[in-house]
Amino acid sequence: MTLAHDKHLLGHSDADVLLHAVTDALLGAVGLGDIGEYFPNTDPHNRGRDSSEMLLQAASAVRAAGWQIINLDCVVEAQRPKISEHKMAIRQRIAELLALSPDEIGLKGKTGEEVGIVGREEAIVAHCVALVGRP
Repeated sequence: MTLAHDKHLLGHSDADVLLHAVTDALLGAVGLGDIGEYFPNTDPHNRGRDSSEMLLQAASAVRAAGWQIINLDCVVEAQRPKISEHKMAIRQRIAELLALSPDEIGLKGKTGEEVGIVGREEAIVAHCVALVGRP
């Protein structure tokens, strides 16, 4: 999902910081490494890669290892754009990708209060915690 803004993010893939955080949370929760191990920025195939594709592959690896994704709790730190009006659509998209209910996706937006790299709009940061279990 793309939010309208007068700036854009830079990254090796499509720079979707939230989906990258979700991908890392899922892989890390079950000891499968991190996004950089699965999709290294040294591989030209990952240049501009769709982060939803990376998330789907990570979720598949988590499930193949015998784990069930129970829920996610995510935080996006951005001075702008504000995500509050987009939260439900973002939750629905992540839920759709992971075959979960939007009720199983927590999402909070925080600003940098005009301080630091987030507050100066130099970066957007996302964190995610994944709860997984054995079925």
